[in-house]
Amino acid sequence: MNAYVNQYHNNQILNASPERILIMLYDGAIRFCRQAIQALDSGNKLVMSEKISRTMAIICEFANSLDHEIGGEIATDLDALYSFMTRELIRANLKNERQPLETVEKLLVDLRDTWIEAIEVNRQSTRPDVALEDSPKFVAASF
Repeated sequence: MNAYVNQYHNNQILNASPERILIMLYDGAIRFCRQAIQALDSGNKLVMSEKISRTMAIICEFANSLDHEIGGEIATDLDALYSFMTRELIRANLKNERQPLETVEKLLVDLRDTWIEAIEVNRQSTRPDVALEDSPKFVAASF
């Protein structure tokens, strides 16, 4: 059964639009951050560090994918926000603190919601008959 689930997720990613992949990455970062909080609460520092590392890897990919020439001030602001989140994750990992993880989680959720709104506005301007949630590729990621 697990092989079928993995194949389903692989197909979902391979067939996803760039916008959908962005949302899936945010979903993953949020999930890993929440898992880090749970691991911290249960005293499992090894799992906490692993989940922080995975969250950080996604945030680093977000930062690396920014196009400062096209994005201008927005790209600069996002880059600063991603750097802040990375510092908070490092602080949480070094000091075993919950608050920085909660801050990063909230920022990720807010950014995800903002991206969904931006994608929807863009989609409505190009294809007003299709909503993001109606798209066959918009399926909640659980990888």
